[in-house]
Amino acid sequence: MPDNAPRKIIHVDMDCFYAAIEVRDNPTLTGKPVAVGGSAEERSVLCTCNYPARKFGVRSAMATSHALRLCPDLIVLPVNMKKYREAATIIHDIFREFTPLVEPLSLDEAYLEVTDSKHCQGSATLIAKEIKARIRESVGITASAGVAPNKFLAKIASGWNKPNGLFVICPQDVTHFVKDLKVEALHGVGKVTTEKLHRLNLKTCSDLQKIPLSELTEQFGKRGLQLYQQSRGIDNSPVEPNRIRKSLSVERTFSEDIPIDSDCDIILNHLHQMLMTRIKEHAADRKIKNQYIKIKFNDFKLTTLERTSHAPTIEEYIKLFQEISQHELRAIRLIGIGVHFINEDKSPMRIQQSLL
Repeated sequence: MPDNAPRKIIHVDMDCFYAAIEVRDNPTLTGKPVAVGGSAEERSVLCTCNYPARKFGVRSAMATSHALRLCPDLIVLPVNMKKYREAATIIHDIFREFTPLVEPLSLDEAYLEVTDSKHCQGSATLIAKEIKARIRESVGITASAGVAPNKFLAKIASGWNKPNGLFVICPQDVTHFVKDLKVEALHGVGKVTTEKLHRLNLKTCSDLQKIPLSELTEQFGKRGLQLYQQSRGIDNSPVEPNRIRKSLSVERTFSEDIPIDSDCDIILNHLHQMLMTRIKEHAADRKIKNQYIKIKFNDFKLTTLERTSHAPTIEEYIKLFQEISQHELRAIRLIGIGVHFINEDKSPMRIQQSLL
């Protein structure tokens, strides 16, 4: 295929993966609000929830106690990682039947490059349809897929018609598609950046396209280039089947700044539960080098502190928080915690350990 030919990228994302597996195994739960996570008594958070639960405002990473207030009939089931891994193994095996270029993002999500695939007459759309059908037949759950010329657009497309959706962005349609795309849909644009963009009256990609790169860089630093490119539907990042994860973290940005002397133990406990779930899901086979905490203050200055650790504990995160906060007066905008992994093999040819 010519070097300048458009790539064919598929982003596949299971629909409410953990909850879908639980409903599959217990059909009496069909149509009922179901979530997977810890109990309210343990001050836990939800890993995921299905669409009937989302109608009540329930979301993943929400405190279980809060979710139950929103939806008193919510059925909260414990995490069964072994069962989810077994399902994910089948799913990722299906991916690799169509292409070796699979970049897993988690148990239930991956990018596939099928530019040179000979399956389904070389049609990325037909490959995506076949993958969805195979997952439904083999695993008993639905998946949504997006097809596009790059990873950024494929990921947006996969969420366009959820659940059980398929959305295709052809190369000739990219300019029209991104024109009305809201800025908050862009990769890496969170609540704070969205607010700043809106203050500048930049609400869609069409608005962003009117701003010179130099001005975006001045306003947003290195993210300015990303905004410039994504607003035009540009993303040259490759699908990386051998990408090695160096770290993993979770964070929470507060809608309003909180005082430094707030009782943050509950927040840290929620973040720790989320982090441990993500480690089990994304990097169960990786050895941990240290655990760290990051705090962004109301002046947007970021402070981090780390400690050598092979098994991150909530007690150590609380100590790290206390070390940072004991001489601080500034209010907090964001708290994040994470781990760095040991790079056990320095060889550039090292293949990533399976996420499954």
